[in-house]
Amino acid sequence: MDSDRKYKQSGYMDSERNTTPFREGSKPQGPRPPLDVTGPRLPRLVQHVAASRCFNCATTLPPGTDLTGNCPKCNAELHCCKQCSHFEPSTRFQCLKPIPVRIPVKDKANECTLFTPRVTVARDGTSSAPPPPPPSAMNANTPAPRNADDARSAFDRLFKK
Repeated sequence: MDSDRKYKQSGYMDSERNTTPFREGSKPQGPRPPLDVTGPRLPRLVQHVAASRCFNCATTLPPGTDLTGNCPKCNAELHCCKQCSHFEPSTRFQCLKPIPVRIPVKDKANECTLFTPRVTVARDGTSSAPPPPPPSAMNANTPAPRNADDARSAFDRLFKK
């Protein structure tokens, strides 16, 4: 063995190998410019909606729901630890706030003064923009091609060949 290389694969310990993680010219150096969020939004973007949900059935609670009452769908009590934003099962007394005594039943109503309803952020599936027209409605005046020759001639007409 006349070489001090441990492995024989090409690229291992090559002296001409570039030590930078990217090739020169492939990526610009420096910080990225900030995104412009002040401009108009595109109509097809999915909007995020903040809403409170029932811990038991995940039903979205309407705004203005009395959290001292019960869930309108499953009748679960809403002023409980599992509905609170400070509830964390992996912490002491299962609460992120310093409480003096543990509340044993987490899904029953309690009188905790640190209660804050948990609010989740979800995607809004409804869109205010009209749906795009079907592909057949876009070119209603041109018939659909019936075979390969019709498709070729339509392609040639499109690009004026």
